Amino acid sequence: MNTINVMLDVMEVCRVRTLLTLEEIAKQPDPAAVLGWRPGPERAHLGWQLTHIGVTEELTATERMRGLVPAFADLVPRFKFGSTPDNQIPSLDLIRQVLTESREHVRECFSHYGEADLETIPVWYRERGWDIRRILQILCWHEAHHQGQAHITLNLWKASQPKG
Repeated sequence: MNTINVMLDVMEVCRVRTLLTLEEIAKQPDPAAVLGWRPGPERAHLGWQLTHIGVTEELTATERMRGLVPAFADLVPRFKFGSTPDNQIPSLDLIRQVLTESREHVRECFSHYGEADLETIPVWYRERGWDIRRILQILCWHEAHHQGQAHITLNLWKASQPKG
């Protein structure tokens, strides 16, 4: 198994955890309210954390790696790095769609590369000095990071609920 396939497999472990968090939200009496819950003023809500994962992967697989127009172009400004979470809360279905389609695009993008390409620095990443190996590592870390934030935010939401 080559390095790229190993990294993509690690990304799948992260995705399983992300989807389990999304499933747990779906089981709540009012999933939309949970997705919109913020741990504090101006902090990211659960919907932002989960959609941000997919939008970041989409930008990587399309615009940044291949110079293509990303899918979900309407969501990009709202969920990319540096955006401020707004009050338009994405639905469970939209989040699932973004996570699914962006992952397909990541897999398709990196299928064009092999072991000999791992030290290649794509044009968009030259300023950062990130080669393909580093980009894959960052994608793995990025999802784990935001899934962890979503997980703790979900736990904080649960703790804020009245005991019945």
